[in-house]
Amino acid sequence: MTTDALAQWCRIREQVDWTGAVAARPHGTGPVQPYVDGLLAWYDGPVRHRDPERADRLLAALARTRADAARRAPLTPALLAGWQSLVLGTAEVPFRQGDAFAKRGRERYGLTPRTWRDFATCLRQATEAPLPLPSRAARVYLDVAFFHPFPDGNARLSLLALGHVLEREGVRLDEVGPLRTTRYADDAEGAADLAALVAVLLRDTRRRAPATVEGLTRAGPPWPGG
Repeated sequence: MTTDALAQWCRIREQVDWTGAVAARPHGTGPVQPYVDGLLAWYDGPVRHRDPERADRLLAALARTRADAARRAPLTPALLAGWQSLVLGTAEVPFRQGDAFAKRGRERYGLTPRTWRDFATCLRQATEAPLPLPSRAARVYLDVAFFHPFPDGNARLSLLALGHVLEREGVRLDEVGPLRTTRYADDAEGAADLAALVAVLLRDTRRRAPATVEGLTRAGPPWPGG
């Protein structure tokens, strides 16, 4: 049987130097509102060009994630299930009931009696762990990808979760396209590289942001709920 990629990921995520991964890429602190809302532009641009209905669903889910960030909702599997129902356009989205597969069957994500408890812990760490913001955002992206909680749409949910963690700190990126690349559960260097990439995107977003707006956002997010 194919190696359990989720078990590999759970080991790898404890070995990655999440702080060191972003230490050499200063990304600043405090909220930042860019000229261009990268997530909104991605969904309303390339995604809409391919599939207008999918774009509408993703924009609805994005609005929900930002409203949840504004009210400081605890990041839980149940919260993600609500987002995923919007992503897929269904009333309810059940958690997977068995092993899941991705990458044409090359990665298998096992299911054990501990899986959902461990997933809940990982989600909680995304907002509570004392790690740099880019690392927490990158790590939750990978957590969602490799815990693979739902039968479909986990890659879309991963990006929403990353954006939600940033949004809780009043941060939006002006570009998200580089985040959309294949990741592997057993790749510790790749996990660290993703954290570094988020730090670079955040640094560059902050550099390009309007100076007057950024000055205002340092006192708190300039938007009430996205």
